[in-house]
Parts: sequence; structure tokens; C-alpha cells
Amino acid sequence: MNIKLNGEDFEFSGKNVADLVVSVGPDKPFAVAVNTQFVSKGVYEQTLLSENDAVDIVRPVVGG
Repeated sequence: MNIKLNGEDFEFSGKNVADLVVSVGPDKPFAVAVNTQFVSKGVYEQTLLSENDAVDIVRPVVGG
């Protein structure tokens, strides 16, 4: 299926956020949002992805 990952087209063969995190392998720490909604780590497996979902995997920004 095709999704948008951080604003770019991404061909994804998994089914949920957990599969996507394994596929992408982001550096820790990171946060995930699907269609602008934050997804907590505890529900990655239950959060199914669909065609054209917009997923953002971001790292926190620190500083002052």
C-alpha cells in the first residue's frame, strides 16, 4: 500500500504502525502520528494503516 511518510510517498507492505517502525528503523527517541493523531508506543500493533494514510515519525527537539 502507499502511504505518506513524513510528507513523502512510501510503499509499505506491513499492516500496522509496529510493522512500519520495524521497516523504517528510526533512531530513538521518536514519536509517531497517523493522520495528525499521536500514537503511543503501547498501541503500535493495534494501529492499522490504510492506503494514503499520512504518517509522521519525528524526533523531539530540545533546547532553549
